[in-house]
Amino acid sequence: MPKRRRGEKKTTYFDYNLLFIIIFLLCFGLVMLYSSSSYTSANKYGDSAHYLKLQARNIAIGLVFMFYFAKKDYHVWRKFGRLAYWGALGFCFVVLAKVPGLTRSSHGQSRWIQVGPIGFQPSELAKIAIIIYLAMLIERIPKQLDKVSSMAKVGIRLVPLVLFVAVNNLSTAIIILGIAVCMLFVASPKYKEFFVVAVLGVLFIFAFINIASYRSDRVEAWKHPETAGDKGYQTMQALYAIGSGKLFGKGLGQSLQKLGNVPEAQNDMIFSIICEELGLFGAVCVILLFVLMLWRMMVIANNAKDLYGALLVTGIMSHIAIQVVLNIAVVTNTIPNTGVILPFISYGGTSLVFLMAEMGLALSVSKGIRLDTIE
Repeated sequence: MPKRRRGEKKTTYFDYNLLFIIIFLLCFGLVMLYSSSSYTSANKYGDSAHYLKLQARNIAIGLVFMFYFAKKDYHVWRKFGRLAYWGALGFCFVVLAKVPGLTRSSHGQSRWIQVGPIGFQPSELAKIAIIIYLAMLIERIPKQLDKVSSMAKVGIRLVPLVLFVAVNNLSTAIIILGIAVCMLFVASPKYKEFFVVAVLGVLFIFAFINIASYRSDRVEAWKHPETAGDKGYQTMQALYAIGSGKLFGKGLGQSLQKLGNVPEAQNDMIFSIICEELGLFGAVCVILLFVLMLWRMMVIANNAKDLYGALLVTGIMSHIAIQVVLNIAVVTNTIPNTGVILPFISYGGTSLVFLMAEMGLALSVSKGIRLDTIE
């Protein structure tokens, strides 16, 4: 790269548009979180702002991670690719083995590692770990990915982590698989082989659904929620909320379904409350915000100064897109209930912190773009 002449202005870039979208989504999420959780918080904890305060704390921690990753040169993480993968695998094994004193359960499933006051979900760590690991791996063998055998070798390395996650959290395993497939698809000149991968992925999901009875029960509840009793209750209440919102909604804070009718209204089902209070118009605006975010990340990936940066942003973009689609599909009963949150808006600690760390990575990649090369 030619040296910059004395007096010549530096033409590097930083994507403030993406940063603005992130901050706007976080602020909007706080408003909707308070609206959807105030009734439950008041009844359960005696404080209508209980979940709001916790989420504000989560955002503060997430901002620290985001700005740290944004400031750090993203190339540093290349050498931590294997460590990230094996670390995530180890933590997932600890959860799977239910090691006494280190794990705790959520909704009947052991999904958390708890050490004193610090707790996190290894499955969320696995998402960012797989992005860093695959970006490192693919960058080293880009020309070899035109061979099916090379793609198979990469895929086999991911199997242990996907299996460990899938036992307790099939939805997260699907997201991890989706991220890996998207990154390989972008890096590989082969396309027909991905049809085979898609078929194998469907077979994998079908097998895991039938292994555990509670997963097959969810499929039955999805097909006939109106007759599924308690198993279809959450879905039916979410659909009532969406239908009652009509075009412009009942108004912010005016939801009736959040008053104890929609379970986990502040988590997986927050999109149904958005639809009820802000209507179809509000729902479309939220979707467009995510589309804008994905577009900004696509610009960054297309103009990244190297393959590693492009692959990092592609993985992050895939993660956001898959999770948003899955959440909205669940809320609208397009697919069976999978327990996936809406990024930046739903209540969550581990997921939000790691998502914001990923955003920091994307912003770090954007810093390496030259203004005269942006397409």
